[in-house]
Amino acid sequence: MTAEPLIRFRGVGKTYPKTDLPVLEDINLEVQEGSLVAIIGPSGCGKSTLLNLLAGLTEVTSGSIELARADLTSAYVFQGPRLLPWRKVQANVEFSLEQIGIGAAERRERARAALELVHLEEHGDKYPHQLSGGMQQRVALARGLALEPTLLLMDEPFGALDALTRGYLQEELLQIVRRNATTTMLVTHDIDEALLLADQVVVMSSRPARIRAVFDVPFGRERDFDQTIADPAFVPLRHEIRSLLRPELAASDSTIGAQIASAEDSS
Repeated sequence: MTAEPLIRFRGVGKTYPKTDLPVLEDINLEVQEGSLVAIIGPSGCGKSTLLNLLAGLTEVTSGSIELARADLTSAYVFQGPRLLPWRKVQANVEFSLEQIGIGAAERRERARAALELVHLEEHGDKYPHQLSGGMQQRVALARGLALEPTLLLMDEPFGALDALTRGYLQEELLQIVRRNATTTMLVTHDIDEALLLADQVVVMSSRPARIRAVFDVPFGRERDFDQTIADPAFVPLRHEIRSLLRPELAASDSTIGAQIASAEDSS
């Protein structure tokens, strides 16, 4: 018997005020507890909006998001680390805990443990500017993990990093979320990243965004990049996802071009 999903999107739509075109339309998706779901689609299609709805940063216009657990807690990791430059690394990680009223002693212990998870336990007394970009992003991840979230939301967290650092952090993230059985939703533009990390890959259309397909990733729970790309199923699956995205990217470019032309005509 299939377990009850932790999260269920039922016909979810989102239209922002003062606009006519919906961002999201009729989104139906189930997310199992402990799974990692990657969301991929054209730039600006509404992938981040989906996370924002789940985080409660904005409200659905239509449909509903159902949670199987009332005690679900979430943490959000963005593309940039968004660290406070005047606070040391340890204090930056503690900041998320301050916001929910955790006492000082517990804050210190949980921040220390989170920094250990991302292998930065020896850098807690440094300021963000003393760290590399990759290390700063690991601090941001530690800040989220310190909350001990049920749900980890990640919006292209490694998109601005070089390929070597990105590959290292991808494998590190995979180990952490598997070890802690953290349900994770990851927005990415990188098919290889999605296939390396995810249990499911959700492919979205251009605006108004709908789900075009959901792929179950067959590479097992424990994996690394070299083993994944060597799997005979990797290339066909990658090709199928690319084939779905190609017309959506063209449609997205066409929409952007029309918007620019309209703006030029009205100027």
